[in-house]
Amino acid sequence: MNASVAIQSLPDAANDEELIRIVDEVIDYIKSTGLNYYVGPFETTIEGDYDELMDIVKECQHIAVRAGAPHVAAYIKVSYRPEGDVLSIEKKVTKHHQ
Repeated sequence: MNASVAIQSLPDAANDEELIRIVDEVIDYIKSTGLNYYVGPFETTIEGDYDELMDIVKECQHIAVRAGAPHVAAYIKVSYRPEGDVLSIEKKVTKHHQ
């Protein structure tokens, strides 16, 4: 696993319920990739191959628009190590959730 990405999807929505529905569709897509992920209150972190993660980030925007958002913004954080592994979600957060 040479990369991890944190994505905060910010779709334009008429109300909170609509916002949550659209973000849930984005998260469902992330789940469907089969990659390791962690959903937090502000962003979702995904681990995997850099190129695959970049494709997923792109598709997340398309998912939000297809779900009804007329506009979507996103904050993206990337950790990439071409040779070797990045720190895993487990190493970063498990000790805080026991």
